[in-house]
Amino acid sequence: MLDGRRSAIEGGSALSPQTPSRIEIVQGDITRLTVDAVVNAANPSLLGGGGVDGAIHRAAGPGLLQQCRELNAQGGCPPGQARLTGGFRLPARWVIHTVGPVYRDGRRGEARTLANCYRESLALARSVGADSVAFPMISCGVYGYPVREATGIAVRTLRAELERHAVPRRVVLVGYTAGAAAVLREVLEEVLGAGRDEDEEEAG
Repeated sequence: MLDGRRSAIEGGSALSPQTPSRIEIVQGDITRLTVDAVVNAANPSLLGGGGVDGAIHRAAGPGLLQQCRELNAQGGCPPGQARLTGGFRLPARWVIHTVGPVYRDGRRGEARTLANCYRESLALARSVGADSVAFPMISCGVYGYPVREATGIAVRTLRAELERHAVPRRVVLVGYTAGAAAVLREVLEEVLGAGRDEDEEEAG
């Protein structure tokens, strides 16, 4: 069980003043983050790749690849689903591997698949009692999803899931660069601001 303190990772961390206490934005390296579970933006084979996927495999060591080979032999992970492994050499106890959609034109179910990545990852986190989970920006690298659009889907999905479930108590959205973290922060505040306006209208 964590004590609620913000995690210390390379690059620093920042909590938006308008962010609910259960959602945090950080800039830095997800492989250095002290949380119960980190989410890996994987490919369907689960055998590693570029970007955050490669970084997580390198940091976790050969044990992760071996476990992912076992999952690969069972069919890997289709887009929109998630699979669980140990964290091995990572500070995190678990790695949740999810496969985001390759963005084509936004009319082929990409948004639904991306939202499912977040839902399925949180469901796996709950299944093992993970109290804190860190997400990268899924599908925003070589898969080509427009960053602001993908971030909006992520934040809206996470907000809905956290309203329905008490666990995890803490969700961290990680941007590797300052620019990525700034987008996360801006979109988070936009989505939460819109939600507050809707709540006020209903109350009125």
